[in-house]
Amino acid sequence: MVNHLADQGLAQSMVALEEIPEDLPEFIDDVEEYLPSHLPESDLVLAVGLSGDINLLVPLIAKKTGAKSVIIPIHDPAQLPPGLLREVEESAPEIRMVFPRPFCTLLPVGDEFIDEFVQKFGKPEVEVQGDSYIKKITVKRGAPCGCTDYIAQELEGFPLEEAELEAGNKFHNYPCLASMKDDHISGDTLMHIAGYQAKEAIKRSLGYASKSAMVDPDDCEGDECEHACLEHCPQVRSGIATIILDDDGKAVIDPASCGLCEICIQECPYGAIEIMEGPLKW
Repeated sequence: MVNHLADQGLAQSMVALEEIPEDLPEFIDDVEEYLPSHLPESDLVLAVGLSGDINLLVPLIAKKTGAKSVIIPIHDPAQLPPGLLREVEESAPEIRMVFPRPFCTLLPVGDEFIDEFVQKFGKPEVEVQGDSYIKKITVKRGAPCGCTDYIAQELEGFPLEEAELEAGNKFHNYPCLASMKDDHISGDTLMHIAGYQAKEAIKRSLGYASKSAMVDPDDCEGDECEHACLEHCPQVRSGIATIILDDDGKAVIDPASCGLCEICIQECPYGAIEIMEGPLKW
């Protein structure tokens, strides 16, 4: 990830790179023992791959460097449990911290330095060029791990109608950092969430989805079920507006970001949701 960020234009902006030992005790009495000795002034701290109590070191590093912005991406449910996450946040309330689950769901948050980073890295955004076949895919914003750039390169020459499916296949050929463990916060695995972002970028550029879960407004009872689809959609729980409510309180699913997990179909008590074949536009 560090190499990819550097290769994509951040090399001149990196003021320090610190590596934390991997053989750490499960519980750390004093995280300051691991505080790097040389910490130059910085604007943004990016903490990748830290697990457990050592995450409490990140706000200390931010304070030492004068940084007011911190990104701590979560790639594994066990990496930063909710209680520890709150402890990290509360230890430095003056610092803006974000915890994307996983890194490729990161969007602008209204913070100067995080948003500057998100101009190029975070939730993928691409531009697909071609007629019947893909001639070129330009990455406008890519996953920090480099997955988006890999997919863009691998899809050149494929028929446009196969782009969405092949994007999913190429995603699984890349060494995604996200875990396949069940994540109780999103209700899915973080690797699946990452895959949904990769495919959504292609669908957004094409302007249509080959298939998606869709709500029949005549069968949707809106408030009667307390919007079970909204409550259980992994994308919604990850901060993506995959399901919204219309003016009548009925659910509407965005085909571009629908991951086809079918969880909403299982949870809808009225059977108002089914998978529809496309092309589906928005």
